[in-house]
Amino acid sequence: MNTTQAILRRESYTEKGVLYMALELSHKTWRLVFSDGHGKERHVSIEARSLVRLGEEIEKAKGKLGLQEAGVRSCYEAGRDGFWLHRYLVSRGIENVVLESASIEVDRRARRAKTDRLDGGKLLRQLIRHHRDGEFLRVVRVPSVEHEDERRPHRELERLKKERTGHRNRLQSLLVTQGVVLKPGRDFLSRLSGVVLWNGAPLPSELKAELKREYERLRLVAEQIRALEAERLKRLEGSERPELKQVLALARLRGLGCGSAWILVMEFFGWRDFRNRREVGAAAGLVGTPYASGQSTREQGISKAGNGRVRTLMIELGWSWVRYQPESALSRWFLERFGGGGKRSRRIGMVALARRLLIALWRYLEFGELPLGAQLKAV
Repeated sequence: MNTTQAILRRESYTEKGVLYMALELSHKTWRLVFSDGHGKERHVSIEARSLVRLGEEIEKAKGKLGLQEAGVRSCYEAGRDGFWLHRYLVSRGIENVVLESASIEVDRRARRAKTDRLDGGKLLRQLIRHHRDGEFLRVVRVPSVEHEDERRPHRELERLKKERTGHRNRLQSLLVTQGVVLKPGRDFLSRLSGVVLWNGAPLPSELKAELKREYERLRLVAEQIRALEAERLKRLEGSERPELKQVLALARLRGLGCGSAWILVMEFFGWRDFRNRREVGAAAGLVGTPYASGQSTREQGISKAGNGRVRTLMIELGWSWVRYQPESALSRWFLERFGGGGKRSRRIGMVALARRLLIALWRYLEFGELPLGAQLKAV
């Protein structure tokens, strides 16, 4: 590019008046990288979550780059900071995007330099190409505060169930070290008091005390699980909210429970607007990833780039669908094509069934089309 072209291009972008900003976030500090899209990058470090300092540095960058009246376009990687920063930036009139971390370009050398400065500059350059040259970037869809908050109950329930399993395993493991097998139950403490070792001696006092404390933690987790499940059922009774109506509609299908229907709606269908079946499959990471280069062509499996909870749940629901909806078109298709194969063949086929089932459930909620041959639960 000659000098005249460079000047004309610079003037063209200056007229548009855009300040680009990339944020490299960490727990203690944030690195801000500014540019007008064609000049030198400006790097600044501020204390993490200092919104006052962030506003000051944006205004300072506008002054140094001669863009006092410019609009601001920014980006940062999706991570532990969530979406509150995105909402703040948007409220300030800043055009922000949250980037999917796995889709950001990296050097493919075996050893590559990696610092916050380099990462921030890379984010900024990709943001500029995204807006200026139309280069594709994978942008995370940001839910509203209400929709994000609705995810909390079932995600907490998921963690509590894992904790419950951990406490149960811990109790049994401690007892097995003494040659005792005793499954946790409501009468666990009364049965524990009668346990003796191989030689007729009672359990060691410290071990017995630890077992009692572990059991108390197990009981607390179990009570919280019951409370959350009861609260979920209470919210479903007589509710007029569209999302909860979708949960009830899905739960009417044989093979789907209330818990599965809740997760599908709150994580997927309740706040996403899909235009076609391809978007539905891609959002769950259930689409293929072909690799074709020259004469080499192979399939690498599903992308796994979407919502992991929904993807895992759909595989489980696929097996449940085949069992409880054997007369449906989807079940017949699976059994005819993969039923006579081995275990590996059926597992591969189940992924395909999961994608088709997810699309069928979307059509059921969106257009009222009951999956072909599916049956509803008896009222």
